[in-house]
Amino acid sequence: MSILENLSRRRFLQGGAGLTLGFFLPGLADATSAAPRKPGERAADTARFEPNAFLRIGPDDTVTVISKHLEMGQGTYTGLATILADELDADWKTVRIEGAPADAKRYNNLFWGPAQGTGGSTAIANSWEQLRRAGAAGRAMLVAAAARKWGVPASDITVRDGVVSHAGSKRQARFGELAQLAAEQPVPADVKLKDPKDFRLIGKQVKRKDSTDKTNGQARFTQDVQLPGMLVAVVAHPPRFGATVRSFDATRAKAVKGVVDVVQIPQGVAVLASDTWSAKKGRDALTVNWDESAAFKLGTDEIFARYRELAKTPGLVAHASGDTDRAFGKAAKVVRANYDFPYLAHAAMEPMNCVIRLGDGSCEVWNGEQMQTGDQHAVAALLGLKPEQVTIHMLYAGGSFGRRASSHSDYVVEAAQIAKAIHGRAPVKLVWMREDDMRAGYYRPLFHHALEAAIDGEGRLAGWRHRLVGQSIMAGSPFASAMINDGIDRVSVEGAANLPYAIPSLKVDLHTPNDIPVPVLWWRSVGSSHTAYSTETFLDQVAAAMGKDPVALRAELLAGHPRHLGVLKLAAEKANWGTPLKPGKPGERRGRGVAVHESFNSYVAEVAEVTVAKDGSVKVDRMICAVDCGIAVNPDNIRAQVQGAVGFALSAALHGEITLNEGRVVQGNFDGYPPLRINEMPQVEVHIVPSAAAPTGIGEPGVPPAAPAVANAIAAATGKHLTRLPFNRAELAA
Repeated sequence: MSILENLSRRRFLQGGAGLTLGFFLPGLADATSAAPRKPGERAADTARFEPNAFLRIGPDDTVTVISKHLEMGQGTYTGLATILADELDADWKTVRIEGAPADAKRYNNLFWGPAQGTGGSTAIANSWEQLRRAGAAGRAMLVAAAARKWGVPASDITVRDGVVSHAGSKRQARFGELAQLAAEQPVPADVKLKDPKDFRLIGKQVKRKDSTDKTNGQARFTQDVQLPGMLVAVVAHPPRFGATVRSFDATRAKAVKGVVDVVQIPQGVAVLASDTWSAKKGRDALTVNWDESAAFKLGTDEIFARYRELAKTPGLVAHASGDTDRAFGKAAKVVRANYDFPYLAHAAMEPMNCVIRLGDGSCEVWNGEQMQTGDQHAVAALLGLKPEQVTIHMLYAGGSFGRRASSHSDYVVEAAQIAKAIHGRAPVKLVWMREDDMRAGYYRPLFHHALEAAIDGEGRLAGWRHRLVGQSIMAGSPFASAMINDGIDRVSVEGAANLPYAIPSLKVDLHTPNDIPVPVLWWRSVGSSHTAYSTETFLDQVAAAMGKDPVALRAELLAGHPRHLGVLKLAAEKANWGTPLKPGKPGERRGRGVAVHESFNSYVAEVAEVTVAKDGSVKVDRMICAVDCGIAVNPDNIRAQVQGAVGFALSAALHGEITLNEGRVVQGNFDGYPPLRINEMPQVEVHIVPSAAAPTGIGEPGVPPAAPAVANAIAAATGKHLTRLPFNRAELAA
C-alpha cells in the first residue's frame, strides 16, 4: 500500500516496519475535520484523528517529508524538509521529499484557512511551527522507542544525524531500526523545540533536494507524463477576449497525420492528436469563424486614456490620515507625477499544461499543481463529482510567478472539458504553446497612478495623495470576500495604503473599472509590483525638491519602522552610499539609486548602480540587496531567490509590456516579450539581516524595490525621472 493510499485513509498507520507520523497543530484544524488524536494515544491504535501527515521513516532509514506546497523552482521542497529534518535530527543525506495529495483538511495552507495551495510567499512561513513540531514529535517517539527497547531513561538518550544513542551503554540504533517500535509509542502531549543556537541544518548551507534530479533529467514535470492511449490536445483560443466560436471547419485539421479528433469547448476548439507537434499542426490548420459581437476591442492607448480621465476624479478611499486638504492648501511647494504600468505576462519557462484521466466516478490530474483546493473543486463541479473523487498528483513546475495559481482554474478546467468532450475514452494531455499563454492567458493588470506631495514652508514633507486606477485581481476569485472590503481590492493598493513613511497627512484612493474583460491575475509581488515603483521613485522626486539625500530622507521618515530602517542602512552601507562612482567611458552617465519596500512581511532594500549610454541604453551594473525575512532557513536559497527576483523585475522594467491593438494582444513569444538576457544581468549582492523572528516570505519580496532603485539611479545619472514602464530608451538619449 502506497503512502498516498495510507494518507487517504486519514489515519496513522503502521505499515511494514515503517513509521508514518502525522501532526496536529492545536487551534489550526479545520472545524469539519475529525477530532485530533489526544495526547497519550498511540500512533498505531487510533482511527479518530485526521492528521496532517508530514513524515515517514522507512526501515532503510529513509526520511520522507511530505510537502503540501508546490516546488516550482523557488526551493520550497528543500526549505520545508530542512525545518522538519532539523527538529528530527535526521541525516540530511537520507531525507527525500514527496508531494502531498490534494486534501485541504490535512494539508491546508494555515494562512488561508481550509484551502491548500502555494502562493503569497507563504510556504515556509505558514509551515514553520507546524513542521518543527512534527519533526520534534517524531524525534520524541524515536527516543521513547529506544528507551523502551534498551530499558534506559529517555533523558539519557541523544539523537544526531539519524542515529539514536545511549552513551552509558554505548548502544546505537538508526531511525529505520526503531521505526516500527516508534509507531507504537504514544504521541507526546507537548514537544520541546530546539533553541535556535542548536540548529544544525536551519540557517546552514544544505544541498538542494531537487537539483540532482533536475540536472540529470529524472525530475518529473507535466510534459514528462505518458499514459497508455493518451492524446495530446492543443486549443484554438479566440483572438479577442469575450469572443466565442460561431462555427468551425475541421477538414484540414483532420487531414494532418496524427490528428485523432477535433472538439469544441467553451474556450475554443481543441485538436487531439497522438503527439504535441501533430496537435499543433492540426490546430493551425483549423478554420474557425469567431463571433466577436461581444468581444473587447479597445487598445492599450484607449485604456490608458480612460484611466487618466478617471484619475481626475476622487475614487474610493483606501487610506486617510491627517488632513491632506489642509496640508496641500498651506503647501509652499507641490510635487506631482503620473505613472503608467502596462499589462505583463507571467512568461514562466514551462507554459501551461495538464494531464487528465477520467474513470468511473473518478478523475485523476497530473500537473505542477499550485492551487489544489480550487482546482479540485472546479474540476469536480465540471464533471459532477465530489472533490474527493478528484485525485491530484503534484509534479514539479517549471516556474509560475502566479500563473499556475489560476483564480478560475482555467487551464486545468480546460483539460477536463476536453476529456469530457471525448467522453473520457482516453487520457488527455493539454499543452499550451507560448503564444497561447501570452495571447489568451492572464496578466498583471495595467495601472495608472497619480501622486502629489505637499512640502511645507519649513521644507518638510507634510502631505501625500495617491490615486490608483486599475482592474481588481481579487474580484471573482475565491479570495474576493476576504480581500475586497467596501469596494477596495486590498492588493490593488498594497504598498500604497500601508506606506511606512511618517507623513502627517496621507490619502490613498482607488478606481476599479469593472468593464475591462482582460483576464488579470496575481503576478510575482502582486500589487507591490507597481506601487513600490510609484512610491519609491516619487519619493526621490520629493527628496530632490526638498534638497535632501534620498537615503537620509528615507531614514528620517522610517524612524518608527526599525526593520525597514535596518535593511535601508545595511544596503546603503554595503553600497558605499555617498561615495562617488567610478566614471564611465566618454559619453556615459553613471548613477546610484535606492528603494526600500516591505511585502509578504519581509523587508528588502536595494541599491542600484547604472550606466546610461549616450543613445539612452541602460546597463544595470550592480545591485546591492539587504533582506530581513526572519530566520534564514536556507541562506543560499534566499540569495538565489533575491537574485532571481532582480532578474525578473529587470525583465519587466527594461522590456516587459503586453499591449493590445483593437482588443488583440500584440506580443506572442519572447521575440516581442523578451526576458532579461544574460549579458544584461547585473552583479547582485545579497546581505541577510540576522534575525530571531519567525521566517517570512522570500519568493516575491525581492521584486518590488528593484525597478525603482534602477529608475532612481537613472534619475541620478541623467536628471530624468521615468514614469512609464518599460523604460524608454529614446527618453534617456543625451
